[in-house]
Amino acid sequence: MKIKLNSQEARIIGSLIEKEITTPDQYPLSLNALTNACNQKSNRDPVMELTESAVQTTVDGLIKKYLVRAHSGFGSRVTKYQHRLCNTEFGQLKLSPLALAIVCELLLRGPQTPGELRTRCERLCRIESVGQIEAELHQLMERDEPLTARLPRQAGKREHRYAHLLGEEHYDSAPAGEDLPGAAFSGDSDRLDRLEAELRELQRQVAELKGLVDLLVDSSSTPH
Repeated sequence: MKIKLNSQEARIIGSLIEKEITTPDQYPLSLNALTNACNQKSNRDPVMELTESAVQTTVDGLIKKYLVRAHSGFGSRVTKYQHRLCNTEFGQLKLSPLALAIVCELLLRGPQTPGELRTRCERLCRIESVGQIEAELHQLMERDEPLTARLPRQAGKREHRYAHLLGEEHYDSAPAGEDLPGAAFSGDSDRLDRLEAELRELQRQVAELKGLVDLLVDSSSTPH
């Protein structure tokens, strides 16, 4: 399976996967609905402004690649579209609900950290922890034909970002020995964030108490 999607193709496939999960009663999508899904201002990065003509041209190309199927429902003259990327009778690629959610979010938003993926994938499937996301990402990287890659950590960032490998972009993977993904690392990071937040709150409360004490001292020392 050698799939290389450009940015518009990735947006279309990601949008079809998303709508199949979130609005199954309205799936497959008409050209108009698919265009609106691609141009959503929420859950998209970057936000696109594709015309129906551009979407139609891209969809036609995806149909030729056997990644999208077009059909007309019974009694309807409106052509609707569904993806054939995975978990269909048309393709060999099978993904778990969590793996599908991860791939969908990476297609819609580009490279993300496990923490970001946990928050964003929750609308697509049930997730227990960041460690569950990391384990699934690792499995996607270990496939015979990997679907994700772990990117070098950005300066000043604690977490690595992950990218899908279905696009035309070339990503350099992080060195194998550099902070391998694991629940322990993510858990430490989460605990540190919570501790820092608690410390800031304690500092705020101490400052307020100090102000009250100073006020009481000034009041008691003032002659009546």
